[in-house]
Amino acid sequence: MQILTFRHWAILLLALIPVTQLPAQNQVDAVTTAKTGGIIQLQLDGAIGPASSDYIERSMDKAAAGNVQLILIRIDTPGGLDSSMRQIIKKIIASPVPVAGYVAPSGARAASAGTYILYACHIAAMAPATNLGAATPVQIIGPDAPGVEKSKPTDADNTSARKEPSLAPENPMAHKIVNDAVAYIRGLAAMRGRNADWAERAVRDAASLPAEAALKLGVIDLLARDRTDLLNKLDGRKVNVLGQEITLHTSGALVQEIAPDWRSELLAVITNPNIAYILLLIGIYGLIFEFTNPGAIVPGVVGGICLLLALFALQLLPINYAGMALIILGIGLMIAEAFVPSIGILGFGGVIAFVIGSVILMDTAAPGFGINLGLVGGFALSSVAFLILMLGMLVKSRLRPVVSGREEMIGKTGEALEDFTSTGMVRIHSENWRATSDQPVHKHDKVTVKGLDGLTLLVTPNKTGE
Repeated sequence: MQILTFRHWAILLLALIPVTQLPAQNQVDAVTTAKTGGIIQLQLDGAIGPASSDYIERSMDKAAAGNVQLILIRIDTPGGLDSSMRQIIKKIIASPVPVAGYVAPSGARAASAGTYILYACHIAAMAPATNLGAATPVQIIGPDAPGVEKSKPTDADNTSARKEPSLAPENPMAHKIVNDAVAYIRGLAAMRGRNADWAERAVRDAASLPAEAALKLGVIDLLARDRTDLLNKLDGRKVNVLGQEITLHTSGALVQEIAPDWRSELLAVITNPNIAYILLLIGIYGLIFEFTNPGAIVPGVVGGICLLLALFALQLLPINYAGMALIILGIGLMIAEAFVPSIGILGFGGVIAFVIGSVILMDTAAPGFGINLGLVGGFALSSVAFLILMLGMLVKSRLRPVVSGREEMIGKTGEALEDFTSTGMVRIHSENWRATSDQPVHKHDKVTVKGLDGLTLLVTPNKTGE
């Protein structure tokens, strides 16, 4: 689970205040660099998701609008969502500016979706001690995934691709997913003139390569120690971009790094599945509290904002709508326990539905896009604790003596305010009541209430005088 710092929470709070216009320093710098025919550097770190694609697409649009000769994307990713990966690749393919993918620094990787993106770039480069590969679609990855044929170990320099499919016909869905991924990455390899056979192995067998072997097999174009070394090696290189040959002049060129702005940072925070999950629950509980306590205002406002942010984030993420329905049903059942006497059946049924829905909410196995089970357990335990506390309060309230209403008056003692033989006035609880008695009552006599007839008390003289 990604650790959320104070900076992340501060960015999230931007959604709660009106934003009129923030300084666009990155945009100004990008334009300045463009006028000098410089290089724009972007960073693709961590899991690839909606925030990553939004950042890359908008930054590339800024670069294309100016006189930029190269877009350099530094890559270090374990993979991510297929939809976000394809958006980035479409943008790279359609870019009028050549794009260089650079897996760096040493120790970085371009795994899974990162491999596809590296193949899509006009220039693919890696730093020493980096790796790429393991591009099998995560939906079918598993220790005993049905229909997956286990391949024998192969050497890193074995360039031959297996011609037989590695998926058995009894799993047609997995077969379709892998074949689609194979066709996609082979198409990218053919477009950029790279090793298509190894690309297929990366999908079918989850093969991986270190940087040196990748260069030897023609998977990448360059091996560079650092950015300066990369730019020196790119100087004078000819690149085909949208059918036109472009010569790069990168040695000594000015490089401007465009970091994710506040919008990308905010999107990265709220599309974190754990944060989206928390926002969803805060929103639901906030609105429920507001509806049960009209006029509280704050829970309704906070709940409404959090719920809208959660819904926005969830529509960008691959969610299971059955899981969403189970979460809402579970919360509804736990709330219903407070109003319907079910001896805990509704409440604990709600907890079970809530936990199951939370576990299956994210419909993907992509790295970085699962809900932490500890978070689910924490919310479930807190809901159970709240339910037990609520049930205990209900039981105690049933055992307490009646303090209001008709039943509370029965057995109470008062004082006669006058002499009467049938109907008169008595004082009980500092209140004057009309009372009737079948026995004579004298002023200041103590009387006991035996019943009520509308607003008239049925009393009898207290012989003990108490």
